[in-house]
Amino acid sequence: MSLPDELLALAVETAREAGRMLVDKRPAGGPDVVQTKSSPTDVVTQMDRAAEALIIERIRAARPDDAFLGEEGGTRAGGSGVRWVVDPIDGTVNYLYDLPDWAVSIAAEVDGTAVAGAVEMPRRGETYTAARGGGALLHAAGGTRELRVNARVPLASALVATGFGYAADRRATQAQVLTGVLPNVRDIRRGGTCCVDLCSVAAGRLDAYYERGVQAWDIAAGALIVQEAGGRVEGLHGAAPGSELTIAAGEGTFEALHDLLAPLDPLRD
Repeated sequence: MSLPDELLALAVETAREAGRMLVDKRPAGGPDVVQTKSSPTDVVTQMDRAAEALIIERIRAARPDDAFLGEEGGTRAGGSGVRWVVDPIDGTVNYLYDLPDWAVSIAAEVDGTAVAGAVEMPRRGETYTAARGGGALLHAAGGTRELRVNARVPLASALVATGFGYAADRRATQAQVLTGVLPNVRDIRRGGTCCVDLCSVAAGRLDAYYERGVQAWDIAAGALIVQEAGGRVEGLHGAAPGSELTIAAGEGTFEALHDLLAPLDPLRD
């Protein structure tokens, strides 16, 4: 078994265990908010922390020399050249409100390049996986299928997802950008979970996605899944995807959305 395949197997096993724990141990009255970050609505629950601790414990038991980058502070150095990028609950507000679209996202990087990624959606019964060079798959009750993005969808016919930040000034800017996008596409979807949106692009359930303000843990696994499904994930003008801007789509659609966003100045806030 190759190293990417070994890392993917560990990512899938761990993400599924964390997902089960998050479903089974979610308090009946909802989880407690234990911290806020960028704004009062950007929340961390005790379950985010518990899930990240579980993930790090399981992976460290198998690979004690690896590094970690976790959204909830589980960042530690390692000497193996492998780093795990972890979002224990992508879509914490959805989880807080008991909405189904939230996910556990785990990616493994080797020397800074993502080589394996797993996105576990427990409430949907779906696991999305990818190993670099090995394609992307959706595992669900109905079986396993290979993922392929929708390519060359005209922008006017494209279903496009986006997300919004938590700070009021950023949301105001994103709303202005949206007014320039919405008249030019089929419609907009806002699900509230970056990695789920990326997986939906990979699965052909969405034609494209863009967002400002996402972090490495939001996109590490999902971006690899889109790429292995034949799509592009980049920022503006060939920049790497990240907090400045992340765009994901198939060939043809990607270029059209990029060119629509560029003059709308989505980077100001």
